[in-house]
Amino acid sequence: MTEYRNIRPDRFPPIVKNLIIINVLVWIAQLIYDKKDGLTFFLTSKLGLYPVNSPEFRPYQVATHMFSHSTYTYPQGSIVFYHILFNLFTLFMFGRILENVWGAKKFLIFYLACGVGAAVTHLIMQYVQGGVSIAVGASGAIMGVMAAFAYLFPNTELYIMLIPVPVKAKWAMLGLAAIDLFGGIASFGGDNIAHFAHLGGALTGIIMILIWNKTNRKTLY
Repeated sequence: MTEYRNIRPDRFPPIVKNLIIINVLVWIAQLIYDKKDGLTFFLTSKLGLYPVNSPEFRPYQVATHMFSHSTYTYPQGSIVFYHILFNLFTLFMFGRILENVWGAKKFLIFYLACGVGAAVTHLIMQYVQGGVSIAVGASGAIMGVMAAFAYLFPNTELYIMLIPVPVKAKWAMLGLAAIDLFGGIASFGGDNIAHFAHLGGALTGIIMILIWNKTNRKTLY
């Protein structure tokens, strides 16, 4: 006799929950130690990802950059909320679905691999383009999560800000990738977005899914 069990999806699975907590705690620490009021320990400069040809580059930054976010705007000195809020909201919306499908271990491996893939892509393109800026944020890893969601659930309809009609996940992801590709190539003045990091994270995510799907179809929904 075959036994079937219904497993209720976790609304806030552990890896997504802990990733959000870690990012928030790191961001709070950045707010404390990034103030330019005589403090000499500028935490973001330790965690952010510098170009490989910079004397400030450290290999560990490939990992730490994805747990740090923008804090203050200079010279105004106002706190930046939108960067971390958008990233963590997106992680919650799409990451929890993937974690429920794959399980905690597989999702964590996937998330971290996408973050590293984003960092490597960013470093390569910065070296080619001669970039000198520091990169922070989980956006690369989260783009991998979004790419995976669009691949697994391509016809899911999403409501995107400023667009009055629902957009299928596959078209939304292609649109985001096109925007990043154009932004990365055009290199608009004043654009402080790491476009190629986004593309690297998304590409890493798609490659991982294709490999998992080829080697063991049970790993995908």
